Amino acid sequence: MKTVSRIPVGILGATGAVGQKFVLLLSSHPWFEVRELAASERSSGNLYREVVNWKQTTPIPEAIGDLVVKECRPDLDCKIVFSGLDASVAGELETDFASAGYWVFSNAKNHRMGPDIPLVIAELNSEHLDISPQQQKSRGWDGAIVTNANCSAAVLALSIGPLHKSFGLKAVDVVTLQAISGAGYPGVPSWDILGNVVPFISGEEEKIESETQKILGQLDGDRFRPADFAVSAHANRVAVVEGHVECVSVRFTNKASPEEAIQCWQEFRGPAQELNLPTAPKQPVVVFSEPDRPQPRLDVNKFGGMSALVGRVRPCPLFDIKYVVLGHNTIRGAAGASILNAEMVVEKGMFPAGQA
Repeated sequence: MKTVSRIPVGILGATGAVGQKFVLLLSSHPWFEVRELAASERSSGNLYREVVNWKQTTPIPEAIGDLVVKECRPDLDCKIVFSGLDASVAGELETDFASAGYWVFSNAKNHRMGPDIPLVIAELNSEHLDISPQQQKSRGWDGAIVTNANCSAAVLALSIGPLHKSFGLKAVDVVTLQAISGAGYPGVPSWDILGNVVPFISGEEEKIESETQKILGQLDGDRFRPADFAVSAHANRVAVVEGHVECVSVRFTNKASPEEAIQCWQEFRGPAQELNLPTAPKQPVVVFSEPDRPQPRLDVNKFGGMSALVGRVRPCPLFDIKYVVLGHNTIRGAAGASILNAEMVVEKGMFPAGQA
């Protein structure tokens, strides 16, 4: 990073579940300093610690707890904002901020599939950020919107991305077992989830399928060309607090054995690792050798919650190989991914030099 002082940033939707993860991850960040917190009108004007229903296992960072919450208006004293806004309001508010000159790093679904909006996993497709100047020009913005994937799509793409690069993919089938934190707070009623599996999450399967193809596709001039392999997803909600488990089967263009797939994952490093970005895990995909791992309770917080954790890699009688992957849905699949995207934008020199 070509600056000594930390860059001031804001958090939109700071009192929500994803907003709280942003607070935790940014509180000691070496590049970014949380200067502004914004939330709903009913929270504005109060100290953060007085209005947030804090659900994290560690205390509110003291300096951030003493910040006054503001409304989500583009008059914040920063030029980078991380959005943990609910999709019901994110679309319009994020557009307002980008048009007012802010770089918006969004966790919401609203803009992900936009034709000029990059949907980025820093290890896999950071070159998609190169469409941002076109986005600014065509929309007349000084700012920009950069999105990260749906939490399940992020875990899936991070695990199949290295395989696609090395062997090519023809088809992917995934069954997700998704934690309740993916539904926000208060999320799924206890009557519905305790001792139960809910085999439907509205819109989830469609997002997994389309977003994965966009992420692993190509930036072709001023448009995105999605990957040409098929993705079939089945989404389920289970009684786990944090950590999405996915059972994945893949068919390769160029045949590969389970051992070759494991070697591919173990050797894979992306631009985020090459640049040694602060939030990037040293190893993006970690393979477990134990027959009953990974497990959310035991493994989800390992490696800062930023690695895809793979296990049970074996031959598949219908496809080529199958495996289990676990990812931290509110870190790798949400706040951590947005922060890593912002680090990439800064390191690539895309954020205005006078502000970084």
